[in-house]
Amino acid sequence: MSEGSRTGDPRHASASGPGSYTITPQRRALLNTIRYAEGTWKQGKEGYRTLYGGGRFSSLERHPEIVVVKRYTSAAAGAYQFLPGTWSEAARKLQLESFAPSSQDQAALYLVDRRGVLDQIDQKGLTHEAMAVLAREWASFPTLAGRSAYGQPVKRAEDLQRFYSSNLKALGVQA
Repeated sequence: MSEGSRTGDPRHASASGPGSYTITPQRRALLNTIRYAEGTWKQGKEGYRTLYGGGRFSSLERHPEIVVVKRYTSAAAGAYQFLPGTWSEAARKLQLESFAPSSQDQAALYLVDRRGVLDQIDQKGLTHEAMAVLAREWASFPTLAGRSAYGQPVKRAEDLQRFYSSNLKALGVQA
């Protein structure tokens, strides 16, 4: 985990609980961009209740762990399409008690931080290099070669950068 990304550094500290990440405009734009790439953005708050393949689940008490068979077989769920094991790790590390939207946001930032690019994105924005690192976490993000690290459909880096920049602008930040 990078220095200063979590509670302890006042630039990043948050009063919302143990191990929590501050949601800056840059981080909100990043979270929105991940949701856009993962296909849960257009659903608004319902995106937090989305299963792989577009179905919905009702309870936000815990990860639903529902296996869906479509083009691929997956138990991914939530706004950031967490796999059950990934969610369990993040929830344990951050002491998250539910699958609520704020918990999903925190877990997604944890995964970005665990990949070592949260501070880089905070400082430089969503670069092609950062996307390539995140491609190992989210199949919809492109590698430097422009492909999914997992052989799945992928968004173009330029489209993700455009979405990120327009989000920053909407949040009142000059990109």
